[in-house]
Amino acid sequence: MADPKGFLTTPRRLPPRRPVDERVRDWNEVPAPGGLLPIISAQAGRCMDCGIPFCHEGCPLGNLIPEWNDLVSRDDWLRASERLHATNNFPEFTGRLCPAPCESACVLAINQPAVTIKNVEVAIADRAWESGQVTPKPPDRLSGRTVAVIGSGPAGLAAAQQLTRAGHTVAVYERDDRAGGLLRYGIPEFKMEKRHLDRRLEQMRAEGTKFRTGVDVGTDMDAAELRARYDAVVIAVGARAWRELPVPGRELAGIHQAMEYLPMANRVLEGDYARPPITAEGKHVVIVGGGDTGADCLGTVLRQGAVSVTQLDIHPRPGDERTEGEPWPTYPKIYRMSAAHEEARELAASPEADVDARVFAATTVRFEGTPPDAGRPNGGVRALRLVGARADGESGPGTERVLRADLVLLALGFRGPERDGELLDQLGLELDERGTVARDASFATGAEGVFVAGDAGRGQSLIVWAIAEGRSAAAAVDRYLAGSTTLPAPIGPTDLPMTA
Repeated sequence: MADPKGFLTTPRRLPPRRPVDERVRDWNEVPAPGGLLPIISAQAGRCMDCGIPFCHEGCPLGNLIPEWNDLVSRDDWLRASERLHATNNFPEFTGRLCPAPCESACVLAINQPAVTIKNVEVAIADRAWESGQVTPKPPDRLSGRTVAVIGSGPAGLAAAQQLTRAGHTVAVYERDDRAGGLLRYGIPEFKMEKRHLDRRLEQMRAEGTKFRTGVDVGTDMDAAELRARYDAVVIAVGARAWRELPVPGRELAGIHQAMEYLPMANRVLEGDYARPPITAEGKHVVIVGGGDTGADCLGTVLRQGAVSVTQLDIHPRPGDERTEGEPWPTYPKIYRMSAAHEEARELAASPEADVDARVFAATTVRFEGTPPDAGRPNGGVRALRLVGARADGESGPGTERVLRADLVLLALGFRGPERDGELLDQLGLELDERGTVARDASFATGAEGVFVAGDAGRGQSLIVWAIAEGRSAAAAVDRYLAGSTTLPAPIGPTDLPMTA
């Protein structure tokens, strides 16, 4: 503990963001370049090095947070990177994308602002890359065993890297044309520039992991034949079966799922399109869904030049502080403003929207549209009709409103892995009552040698849980192949986050 009084003398401080009017004109990351390093050692010094660090419980990866906080406060960046990478394969991803439940569990957060754990993490990771500390770690020898990983999101990548380093020959199969899953095409560039993903993939290739992109297992190749070619298979296809909004007018043109819209915006930056097939440019946009995916749509819509945008959330506006029903150290449902909400607040032009373009306690009852024509046989959306939602789920009388909408984006979450492919059937896998792939305590499915990791088995969750699942599933596969394992397994398949 470098500064025993750091938590008393140093206030919490976040790095500056680039000005809104600047950042909405490009796709670069929101934080101001170089804003972390001048403040991060002092921020790390706020860590109290608790006797019982509850931040460990908030993070499923088991990150050694007090240890690398102490090392950063002493400017020992090399050892800090070693401690960080000991539990997390991709800290540059989590430091940008995770909502940091570890900070909600920080002991200091009982009565003061928490340590900026997430910022310390990303500072360590970025500095490690910039100083050449992150290098390939190929195995000393090969085991002679082979593993296929289906899916290249964070769970699949974590499982693949762990198994490759254990000496197994690993091939990752990805149906998209580039590896990365939703890290590639679902996460907007302004949240994580894809250069971070690309350099980590290059590290994995240098370690020996093979990537087979543009291969949809179950369609382009039979999954049972794939299983026969490998000693083990890991299913890490995510939970990409999106939730629908079955209300009148849903068939109108101009209403799209978020995961139809966001990948096209990312593909423009990859050079695949000059202009996205679905764009918000010059349109009045309504986003249905108040979560992180909705916020990703919001930031993307603003950068594409929408005339106005409103984000609807069916839940009431949460409070600014924890309630008695959500005690420390659980992750509370409090009012949070993302960078995209900050942008919308400054740029909002719609009089129907509140100051940050969000409408809470709102339920969509129907869409209204223009008559069919030759270009739009179902007609096009022109308005969304909503009513206020009460706590009991009923609509409040006299709360009906109409919002103009040329483009509607549905960001309602996901139900589990997609069912329209043949992958699960060809392997003989079953779904549980939640709609996810059934598995046992060792991440194994009912099919011999087939394991499942990430959202495909857990359901929609956070990136830290996906990486933890990948690491744990890798340990289970290694044990299956070798009889024992030294790979860490931070969680079990039924472990849950701390909630009230």
